[in-house]
Parts: sequence; structure tokens; C-alpha cells
Amino acid sequence: MCGIVGLYIKSPELEANLGGMLSDMLMQMTERGPDSAGFAIYRNPVASGQVKITLQSSDADTDWEAIQARVQAEIDPQAMLSSVANHGVLIAHLNNKADNKVDNGAETEALLDWVENNLIGIKVTSVGYAIEIYKEKGSPDQVIRTFGLNSMAGTHALGHTRMATESAVTTEHSHPFSTGRDLCLVHNGSLSNHNNLREMLIGKGIRFTTDNDSEVAAGYLTWRLGQGATLNEALEAALADLDGFYTFAIGAKDGFAVLRDPIACKPAILAETDDWVAMASEYRAIAQLPGSENATIWEPEPATIYSWNRS
Repeated sequence: MCGIVGLYIKSPELEANLGGMLSDMLMQMTERGPDSAGFAIYRNPVASGQVKITLQSSDADTDWEAIQARVQAEIDPQAMLSSVANHGVLIAHLNNKADNKVDNGAETEALLDWVENNLIGIKVTSVGYAIEIYKEKGSPDQVIRTFGLNSMAGTHALGHTRMATESAVTTEHSHPFSTGRDLCLVHNGSLSNHNNLREMLIGKGIRFTTDNDSEVAAGYLTWRLGQGATLNEALEAALADLDGFYTFAIGAKDGFAVLRDPIACKPAILAETDDWVAMASEYRAIAQLPGSENATIWEPEPATIYSWNRS
């Protein structure tokens, strides 16, 4: 069943309240997904020439300071790593330089290879300049408290509560999924052709960490974007290439988008005020937001892309 929420802040004065507002929305989705929960938040963008990588450890007692020291010794002497619970956020300079060097992709891929080959028990949940992804088994209120979502500020965020129907209840299978820089996806529904698509995308160089169909949808968008498509163009192509029923909420560096399949059997509500744009699986999540009584509210049409961004 699963629950999806998304929030895009239009008024800079509300950015400090993003985490608290998303927390209120996410709590309303508990009955739709009590097994695990997660969120992607866009905040504190790093400088050009740097990359931000969110790490998730299978060990609750991970020595994050030791990991930072190893990264500094072997990769980047100026690397910094902050942590909360079993997640860490690594900020590294590309090519070991703090000179605003533009990343052509190879430096980031090399860093991801190093993490995979050298940090045992550590998985990457997101890569980019602004994105951070936190997810874990347990109820939404547990996840909110564990990672301190209430106190986080940012520009936009997505959240997901999961009821496992097709794969195990694990941290790795929790949403959101990210397969490209600053791109993430949350999904309510099921894809029927994800296995064939996964094999094709692996051949194109897309990295996967689970057998979840939602990760394939994220990987598909990453592949299309890598071919030069805009996010809207990638979503248009997805309507033809992804078989199944779904509501997608997609996060990008500068905004987010919503897409339902051509049948649109999975629920979704959108709302907009002068201060924010929100989406949710049920209206009760949107009703928690300040000013919701004055919002323009509608049900997104099937096979129609809705998107908002800074530009």
C-alpha cells in the first residue's frame, strides 16, 4: 500500500520549518506503511568541486570518526563526515582539490567504487550536491525521532512509509531510492517489467543495491537524464517504458515532480499555496500544513507530469 509525501518550499522564510512540516505529513501515512520509513531532504548544498554522499551502516555502533580518518588518509585530506544514528554524510573534494574543479562524473564514480570496495558494511543511499537520504526499519515516528527530521531545514523533501508486499522488510528496501546525483524517487504501486529493465540498465552502467522495483524506476530516470533528457522528458519516456501501476514522486536538485500511470489507480493529492507545494497519498497529510485551508487542491490527472523547480 505505502504512503508518499512531498513538500516544496516556495517561501524562503519557511525553509527552517521544512523538517517539522514534513514530519507532520509523514506521521499521517503511518497506517499506509508501518514497516519502514525514509525521507530525502535537499539542504546545505556543497560547493562546486565537492560531492555529498550519504552513507548507511549495517552496524549501529559504527565508528564514523575512524571512517572519516580513513577517507582523509586515502582519498581527500579535507574530507568531512558528520553522522546521526547509523547514517553518515560525507563531503569530499573531487580529485583531492578544493579548487572548484568541475566534476565530469569520473571522480565521483571512483569515489563510490572506493567506498564499495573499502568500507565493509557501508552502503550509499544518495550522491549529489544537496540531497541527503535517511531510511530505516520501524514506524515513521521512530524514523523521525532517530534522525531528527523535526529540526532539519531545507528547500524541499520527499518522504515514504512502506508496507512490504514484494520484498523483505529491510533498511535497504526502504524508500527513497537514489541512483543518480541529486535524483531520488518514492513509489506507491508495482512495476511488472522491472527485472528486464534492471538487466538493461546494469548494462548501461546504472548501479543497483536491491531487487526493489522502485529502485529500477529511479535507475531508469537516471539513465534517461544521462542521455541528455530533461526530467520532464525522462518522465514522458517512462510512461512508455515502465509497465505497471504507480504514483511517483521524484526529487531533483532544484525541485520535485509527480507522475501517475495512465490508469492512475494509486491515490495522490496535490496542493499549492503562495508558500509551498505539497503532495500526499491522502489529503489528511496536507491538512497538517499551515495555510492548507486556503490551498488550491486537486487530484493529479493520469499520465500527466506535474513539476516545480527554482528556475
